Amino acid sequence: MKTPLNGNGLQVLVVDDSAMVRQVMQAILATDRRINVKAAADPLIAWGKMQKECPDVVITDLEMPRMDGLTFIRKIMEEMPTPVVVCSGLATRGTELAFRALEEGAVEVITKPKVGVRDFLHESAVTLLDAVWSASQAQIKPRPMAVPRVTADAVLPRKSKSLCTAPPTGLIAVGASTGGTEALRLFLAALPTDCPPIVIVQHMPEVFTRAFAERLNKECAIEVAEARDADRLQNGRALIAPGNRHMLINRRDEEFVVQIIDGPLVSRHRPSVDVLFRSVAISVGAKAVGVIMTGMGDDGAEGLCEMKKAGAATIAQDEASCVVFGMPKEAISRGAVDVVMPLEQIARAVLSLQAR
Repeated sequence: MKTPLNGNGLQVLVVDDSAMVRQVMQAILATDRRINVKAAADPLIAWGKMQKECPDVVITDLEMPRMDGLTFIRKIMEEMPTPVVVCSGLATRGTELAFRALEEGAVEVITKPKVGVRDFLHESAVTLLDAVWSASQAQIKPRPMAVPRVTADAVLPRKSKSLCTAPPTGLIAVGASTGGTEALRLFLAALPTDCPPIVIVQHMPEVFTRAFAERLNKECAIEVAEARDADRLQNGRALIAPGNRHMLINRRDEEFVVQIIDGPLVSRHRPSVDVLFRSVAISVGAKAVGVIMTGMGDDGAEGLCEMKKAGAATIAQDEASCVVFGMPKEAISRGAVDVVMPLEQIARAVLSLQAR
């Protein structure tokens, strides 16, 4: 990875065929004096600029003239590996393309800033700046050869997933950000159908969380869904906080129930890992296991501290397996973590710890 913040600051290249989007994004990024921004109207122009000076981060749209964004990302990863942030629309086609972009090597997905609503533009600015700095710290790893995924569903469709009816005695709470889409896929795919309930905050825009949950549900033995207000937690099910809403867990008699709320950004995010973890500390206490995964910033560190104080077991993903080690590193430095381990060991560990 190219080391950012050389004498010329962080070099960012914005690629979008909309002059208005380029203008808004350049204006937002220019509010951080450490960032230098260049722009291009399509990938071919952008590639020419990259030949002259390799940027630290590329922000790109996906549907553009002359070369589509997926082809552009593939070219970058093959010939000039550089952190890429995808800036996508909210349409169904946009979400599908965005997930394919992540599979091609992009490290982050954000939605295009909307103009005209001051609060929304302010929050878009926070999201954009955080995404750029997070991407600048990402470990860009070589992409494996693409192998078509063929499952047994192609021959014999899977039956509806049956959930364990025994009431849960505890739960597993997970927080992730940059790099979390792949980390969560590997983690959830390793869990058995009788596992404790899992609740997840993955920093991701609204609409994308539902599509992400649907993708995971097709690949995992357990059920995966976007959380809805008043959902009951059940064994064998993972619920992902909806984008742009906070998720809390409350106890109702012998059950644990999801609460979805609005509210300000917490730790620069909505949904916030801190909000989820704090609610788990209050409602579940020592019967919970907290996991902090790859991502930049400190969201989740304080909440994981509260979970540990309440008696919960806590785990952090190790640096070698993280795309960005920021969130786990911050939680470790605050004394919130019992054990640090590679991603591939976390599923087995949470099951052991939750059963203690």
